Amino acid sequence: MSGTPVSFDQHPPHGHPSNTGPSTQNSDKPSTASHAPDTKPDPTDTAPHPILHGPDGKTGGPLNDAAQGGQSTASSASATKLAHLKSKVKSGLRQFPDFPSKGVLFEDIMPIFASHALHTTLIEALELQIAEAFQTQAGEKSEIDVIVGLESRGFLFGPALALRLGAGFVPVRKQGKLPGPCETVTYKKEYGEDVFQMQSDAFKSGQKVVIVDDIIATGGTAAAAGQLVRKLGGTLLGFVFMMELDFLKGREKLDAPAYTLLSGQEESSGEGKGETIDDKLPLGRTKESAEEANKSVTDTGGSLAEARP
Repeated sequence: MSGTPVSFDQHPPHGHPSNTGPSTQNSDKPSTASHAPDTKPDPTDTAPHPILHGPDGKTGGPLNDAAQGGQSTASSASATKLAHLKSKVKSGLRQFPDFPSKGVLFEDIMPIFASHALHTTLIEALELQIAEAFQTQAGEKSEIDVIVGLESRGFLFGPALALRLGAGFVPVRKQGKLPGPCETVTYKKEYGEDVFQMQSDAFKSGQKVVIVDDIIATGGTAAAAGQLVRKLGGTLLGFVFMMELDFLKGREKLDAPAYTLLSGQEESSGEGKGETIDDKLPLGRTKESAEEANKSVTDTGGSLAEARP
């Protein structure tokens, strides 16, 4: 058989750019996937099959088909990971009864920051919590513009979290701690009033804001911070806390969604017969303070901030 094709139109040159004449089969340089002819597209450039290929176009990876539950599988994996991280964070907490005053069970978060592993776990857990709450993608820059941290424990993890989210960090401080023009909000505590401030040029109007703090108790300080964000023209997406003292119902004071890594110190239901004094005690109180159960519970997250070491 002759090596010269009958017709150039019937046998165009092979895909290699050096093949400018009619194909002779035995003299052409071989075509590669990177120089495939227009009449035969490179198969590596085609879109992956939605069921048989993973997101990277390769076989053997996770399925990438919403109809086959791909998205729900990823969501489930994220939820499982978050639950694992929460458990590790909780293991780093310590409790001190009757501190800083009798009847208070103090939640000590400082051991978390003393451990590089636990500190890393906390930031990762908060990032996943925010991704789940505000539909962002963990590991990528989110649409959140500003993380606002409350004095003073919100300063411990707020800046690191902001870096992970590609956001700025802005503090809320007690009156007299910030220089320059400030916006001010006065809020009620269990005993008396207190004042929160933010610098007036802390962020631009319309920017998306998430407020973070360590513990939500009665909710007064968080609510005041929310008012400040709105006074500065920010769009408040919500609140994120490390822990919530559920029995104090602090989230009822908030006018934006609130999310917590851990729920702790829940008040016992006291249902059933034969209940003891321990059954009636919320974890935020000790036996010695049970007789004063009808009095206001001390705010471990807000009003005692200055009494904390």
